[in-house]
Amino acid sequence: MKRRISIGLAVVLLAAVVAAIVFGSGGDEGTPADQAQVVRGVGGSEKAAFFADPRVGEAFGKHGLRVEFDAAGSRQIATAVDLGPYDFAFPSSRPAAQRIAVDKKVTKSYTPFRSPMAVATFAPIADLLTAQGAVHKGLGEYQVLDVAKYLELTATGTRWDQLPGNTAYPVRKNVLITTTDPRDSNSAAMYLALTSYVLNGNAVVSTPDAEAKVLPTAAKLFIDQGYTQNSSEGPFEDYLAAGMGKAPLVFIYESQFLDRQLRGDGSIRPDMRLLYPQPTLLSEHTLVPLKGNGDRVGELLTTDPGLKRLAAEFGFRTDDPKTFLDVVAGKKLNAPADLLAQADVPSYETLERLLTEIARHYR
Repeated sequence: MKRRISIGLAVVLLAAVVAAIVFGSGGDEGTPADQAQVVRGVGGSEKAAFFADPRVGEAFGKHGLRVEFDAAGSRQIATAVDLGPYDFAFPSSRPAAQRIAVDKKVTKSYTPFRSPMAVATFAPIADLLTAQGAVHKGLGEYQVLDVAKYLELTATGTRWDQLPGNTAYPVRKNVLITTTDPRDSNSAAMYLALTSYVLNGNAVVSTPDAEAKVLPTAAKLFIDQGYTQNSSEGPFEDYLAAGMGKAPLVFIYESQFLDRQLRGDGSIRPDMRLLYPQPTLLSEHTLVPLKGNGDRVGELLTTDPGLKRLAAEFGFRTDDPKTFLDVVAGKKLNAPADLLAQADVPSYETLERLLTEIARHYR
């Protein structure tokens, strides 16, 4: 009798183990892993690491989804990428998402992530710009780049080796922030929005006269860089790998810098600094559902507490600021809770006209 009970118990336990293997990775709703519905998306490269993380995959798996994500420049997504194979597009700004929504006749969108634009640099460079009055302390421990002061330096074609007392970086190249290609990438479009705002007397460019006023200077900020890459990961990887010799100032998303700090992988060295432009811009990563479960992905990223926490661990701000600040504080990092001086992005139509005119300078 005891032997029969033992055999019966073994069968029950074996069945439980098999069920756990088959259904466990499918999640709370009991969807088998091999039956999860594949959802394909394309978005800015700064989100690729988030979607590749196994914990993110597991969180979507609990809802019966497996998300496959391709990276591309945000403006490229809006203008050149064939969106037919994708269930959602996830550019890094609202204007790019607006263009996609108009082209695809979509009325719904989600904005689960936000990230202030920032400038990655190095301590010696920050010190040089501090001496020029272009960098100073913010309200907290973070440093601020005064965009108007920076534009004064670029307007006169100031070289690094012309700065008084510069022994740290005496290089015969212009003081200039490195960006991505404005024809392809949202971060470059954000740089254009920011600089045009300041060039227009701290007012949004909204008229043909204002466009004509800012275009010559704004275009020069891009053309003088020479070759630019089409995705925000490119110049940031150069910054991490090549140091200030190649990239003393790089326009990035705050999330890119914080992501590396939060990983603690050593890629952010002690001499590296993050500057917050004043004014700055908030890049709103906006998901446009195109078909199928694309809408479900947007909904989950916006509402699921676990996914919000994971987004914060990748340096993104969500509509839950406490979680973001807790994650940052937990790693003893500094990030401003509030950025008071924020510029506004021009309308979708104005920004497109500015970008189109600047693109002509590349031909």
